[in-house]
Amino acid sequence: MKIRNAVALVTGANRGIGLAFTRELLARGARTVYGAARDPASITLPGVQPLQLDVTRTEQVAAAAARAGDVTLLINNAGVGHVGGFLADDSEEAARRMLETNYFGMLRMSKAFAPVLAAHGGGALLNVLSIVSWINGGQLAAYAASKSAAWSLTNALRHELAPQRTQVTALHMAFVDTDLVRALDGPKTRPELIVQRALDGLEAGLDEVLADERTQRVKESLSAHAASYLPARA
Repeated sequence: MKIRNAVALVTGANRGIGLAFTRELLARGARTVYGAARDPASITLPGVQPLQLDVTRTEQVAAAAARAGDVTLLINNAGVGHVGGFLADDSEEAARRMLETNYFGMLRMSKAFAPVLAAHGGGALLNVLSIVSWINGGQLAAYAASKSAAWSLTNALRHELAPQRTQVTALHMAFVDTDLVRALDGPKTRPELIVQRALDGLEAGLDEVLADERTQRVKESLSAHAASYLPARA
């Protein structure tokens, strides 16, 4: 998938990684960039076409697919996060909220835009996932569960969309310097760097982009005896 002359739609495009995606897509010569957000007035980057979209609302997803019928690249970036464990009082409510956006929202968008991508030769789908697709230490418990579900969805879509020649790329990364994890301690990568690596991987035809060193180490550990998702033993 080449970015130059592509028609891209980015969900959650008003800030953080989504905003970084719109900037980089324009810089790489995308013909059209749709920036989708719940409040289209929050999309202010010159050259980006604002699109009202709440991925939890089926009718808005359908309207977006009808309006942006020329899309060749869909970037499922919209997401919400919540700090807390599964034993917290609000864990069920938090899990439902995050699954509704981070998993079901991605599913709705993928279903709505699969025919659009097929009509333009297949195109590409890039799903923004996380290192917590594989590990869950309880600090971001429900968020991690929603990203694990989104990883499974992405892997299935790769097979289901293969007959129509749609490339499906998963983006995994550790903490990124955005509002979502600003209150959490630990090293954070600039969103611009994550996005550059993601689009480089997309253009190279990669199925998965492991956008930082920590993510690469965790992925490598999954088949090890002491996998990263297991608690450390003294």
